[in-house]
Amino acid sequence: MKKYVHAVPNFSEGRRTEVIEAVVDNFRNKEGIKLMGYFPDEDFNRTVIEVIGELEPLKKALIEMTKTSIKNIDMEHQSGNHPRIGAQDTIPLFPVKNITIEELKEVAEELGKTVYEELGVPVYFSGENARNENRKSIDYIRKGQYEGLKEVAHLPERAPDLGEGKLHPTAGAVIVSAGLRPLVAFNVILDTDDLVVAKNIAKILRGPSGGFTTVRSIGLKFEERNKVAVSMNMFDFEKTPLYRTFELVSLEAKRYGVNVLGSELVGTLPQEALVNSIEYYLKLENFNRDQIIDNHLMDLK
Repeated sequence: MKKYVHAVPNFSEGRRTEVIEAVVDNFRNKEGIKLMGYFPDEDFNRTVIEVIGELEPLKKALIEMTKTSIKNIDMEHQSGNHPRIGAQDTIPLFPVKNITIEELKEVAEELGKTVYEELGVPVYFSGENARNENRKSIDYIRKGQYEGLKEVAHLPERAPDLGEGKLHPTAGAVIVSAGLRPLVAFNVILDTDDLVVAKNIAKILRGPSGGFTTVRSIGLKFEERNKVAVSMNMFDFEKTPLYRTFELVSLEAKRYGVNVLGSELVGTLPQEALVNSIEYYLKLENFNRDQIIDNHLMDLK
């Protein structure tokens, strides 16, 4: 049986269209691969790619993508509002069909080994592949970002898992991981330009500060809108639903006399991540997923 994997690679370019298209081209018109979308952000100077595919062609495309990123992005000159440590910053993998998490962990290990041995870029393993509890969180790995990490990468506690205790001089490093379920990238936009407010709320939300253990969050500026946002990576939307984080951000914002303007999703998400919020806000009783027409389409031959 063919094995299918969902990948959500992030690379550190969201402004130069020619570079973005060159990186994304590695997934276009490839047999066994479906490019679901890509989402450049100028303020973040970062692009998220959503792709699903058969294991072998997808692995090959991910390596080609990384080659393109490190060829075109120089971390010595890159800047943006989103934390990052490398040109091809992250390569997260998630099981879709006919592949177990244990098998996917091996795939992530192979992918990381290829990135280091063939491309010369050091690798940090996170998620299910993390070498210790700290590195399960990409926030820990990214502490200090590219500029700070290159100064301490020689230290045992900060050194790459694959590499010689230093970053690549222009490409930085790559974070590779396997996860049980895809993370949901969710931003809540506040009606203020005060970054301190967003950062304070983000601190309350994230697990290491005493908030939701499955959420990592930061406060970011949206320069084009002259507003700030609480930007979240949600690693388990079932344990911590979208509505719960949205309501907490709204509640904490009131403390500062700030309203929530809206929210946005970055990339794709499982249907269930929206359904459980609909159930909450509509107070649906005895709701059955079979009541969603689209769920029956896959049963048609």
